[in-house]
Amino acid sequence: MNTQNIYNNKDKDININTNSNTKIKICGLTSPAEARYLNENHVDFAGMVLFFPKSKRNISIEQAKEIMATLDASIKRVAVVVSPSIEQVRQIEAAGFDYIQVHGEIPETEAEAAIAIPILKAFNVSDMGSYEKYHNDSRIAGYVFDAIEPGSGKTFDWKLVDKIPRDEKLLLLAGGLNPDNVRMAIEAVHPDGVDVSSGVENDDGVGKNPEKIHDFVAAIKS
Repeated sequence: MNTQNIYNNKDKDININTNSNTKIKICGLTSPAEARYLNENHVDFAGMVLFFPKSKRNISIEQAKEIMATLDASIKRVAVVVSPSIEQVRQIEAAGFDYIQVHGEIPETEAEAAIAIPILKAFNVSDMGSYEKYHNDSRIAGYVFDAIEPGSGKTFDWKLVDKIPRDEKLLLLAGGLNPDNVRMAIEAVHPDGVDVSSGVENDDGVGKNPEKIHDFVAAIKS
């Protein structure tokens, strides 16, 4: 990976002195009630895990539609998937998602059957070396940098992101973020946005906690 020209002199485009413009993504929604928590806190993105039964946050397309119907129109809907088939991508497009976040491989398609919605390509500490493969891919609208086990609540060495040349695409930082450390993460990495799942869940790990979501957002916007 070419790690020279770190940040690409884009500090002027990245919010360094204040956290007020940092975009916020809450991931792993499982119910319309959780969508209302996001509405109340005016977040930017809502993520839903699809076609991945191994995840405790996995939901059906039908459940996702109910959640999306509850979300404010201003909140972008993100389908979170792992190496999806093109058939699964088509279901996601038809459901009305704004983005598809892909962990693993993006399905190959013919030009006339291209993926119709923007892609957020997810990386973790074990596959950041594949960044260059997607860096010049016009289908990619942004990147999500996560821990080695997405959704585990574990952080990773944020200095690894320093090795990624910045470009005009959205950069979201994930992996073990919570109300107590998100401010520190923003100051260390200066991402365009932050992504949280387990860090705003109830103590038993089941469902999102409205107070933790409020505290997470407050830590960013204060």
